[in-house]
This record gives sequence, structure tokens and C-alpha cells, in this order.
Amino acid sequence: MTRLKLAIQKSGRLAEESLALLERSGLKFAKSKDKLFWFGETLPIDLMLVRDDDIPRLLLAGVCQLGIVGGNVAEEKALEQGLDARTGFAPLVGLGFGRCRLMLAAPEQSAIQGAQDLTGQRLATSYPQLTRRYLNERGVSADIVVLNGAVEIAPSMGAAEAIVDLVSTGTTLRANHLAVVDEVLVSEAGLYRCPNALSPEAEALIDTLMTRIEGVRQANETKYVMMHAPKNKLTEITALLPGAEAPTVLTLEGSPDRVALHAVCTEQVFWEHLERLKAAGASAILVLPVEKMLA
Repeated sequence: MTRLKLAIQKSGRLAEESLALLERSGLKFAKSKDKLFWFGETLPIDLMLVRDDDIPRLLLAGVCQLGIVGGNVAEEKALEQGLDARTGFAPLVGLGFGRCRLMLAAPEQSAIQGAQDLTGQRLATSYPQLTRRYLNERGVSADIVVLNGAVEIAPSMGAAEAIVDLVSTGTTLRANHLAVVDEVLVSEAGLYRCPNALSPEAEALIDTLMTRIEGVRQANETKYVMMHAPKNKLTEITALLPGAEAPTVLTLEGSPDRVALHAVCTEQVFWEHLERLKAAGASAILVLPVEKMLA
């Protein structure tokens, strides 16, 4: 039987969300004693738990066929191998979690206000390949200082005039008196595959996993909305439902002028939507999560 290996981060911010996604996609695993290799029980897909920056290398070497990794890591390692990271090693699908931004930042009182001010300057970063691509695309020549940690303190220590680093809330930048200058990359976790040709059975297995993951992602973004509504306001109320197809309309016992309306909304349902529905005459409005969805 054809079996696939799927690599995920063994610990850190992506590990829990990756496992939750796979479990919601119907995958169950028997854990090994060292907890670094899990045998797939419900699908012939085995799990490898490794360091995040090892995942692109394992994929490119064909050691594993699939991997979940942040786009920032995948693109950096692909560029190290001389690949066009945007086309030669693109994700099969973005997964919607693990979002982060790689930002150019400089001291608050610095004269660096944009990429054009970087010529001849030093940039400290843990992402030299992405930083070099950013500079090359703008025709800027600057020196890159590679640091594996504490990038944000490089300007205050005199090691660089600016940095390129991951930013989430911006608190660390402010604490080090740095200000964002430009956005280098927006990243999220993605499902990647090895570039090697695979057997038809392996490709079919990847298609099955992709279909399940897409179903989970759709369910995450989808809500099931139920309400009572006046018959004469159905058109107006249906138009207020975000991302809804034709709703299901049911008769209400003892209420000839009102109906029960059920709809699947594929966009987020906010309080403002509920308030508009109520103002249009709807009542008993319920918004329920969708666990699984197969379009």
C-alpha cells in the first residue's frame, strides 16, 4: 500500500493548529515511543514531527511528500536552494493560521523612511534570502548581517542601521525604539508537497487530503443560521444573509404569516448582521458553527 509522510513542526506556534487541522480532517495517528514519528491509522499518511526549518529541506530532498510550514520559512529555504519560491515551491493551499509579517524596521529617529534609503546601510535579519530578494526587486544595494536571534537589538548595539524581522503586535519593536518602515512579506502556514513525481496512488491520496482540508477550512468560515421571519420579508431578509445561497424555508405551525428560515452562510456573521435581520422582522435568530462541510 502506498503511504505518504507528512512533516509538521514538532513544537511551537504551528504545531497545535496543524494537529487540530489534521484531526478535524479525519486523520488519527498511533504515536511512536520517541513521539517524533506517528503512524497513520485512518489514512495511509504518517506524521513526522521535526523542526520547522527542516520541513522545506525534507520536502525538497523527497524525504517526505507533504509538509505544513510557514510561508516565510518555506520561501527562505527555497531561495537558499536557488528556486523561485513563488512558483517553484508554492503551497498547495494556504491554511489560514500562523499568519505573520516580515517587516523592515529602523530606529524611530532614523533617516531611513523607505527602501530607497537603505543603499550602503547594514540590515540585520534571520531571513537573508528574503531580505536580498526584497532589496534586489527595488534595485537597492545594502549589506546583510545574519543573526539567528535578538535581531531587534542590532541597531542599538551598532551592528546594523535597520532590521528585517517578524512582527506580530509590534510591542518588541516599540520596546527597542524601532518603527516599521515597509512590509517585506505577509506569511501564513501552508500545505506544501515535494517537487518529485509521485505515483497515481500517492496523487489520489493527496487529493483526498486536500478535499478534506478544504472542507474543514470552509466549515471554519461557515455558519448555519436559523430564524423565524415574516413571509412578506423573505427577499429582504435573504439579501441580508452574508454569503448565503437560497435558504431553506419551512412552515411554522400556527403561524400562517411567518416561516422558519435556515441558511448556510459562507462569510462571517457579525452582530451587525443580526441587528439588521431583527430590524427587518426576524426573530429567534440562532447562529451555529459548522463542524464539517463537503461542497
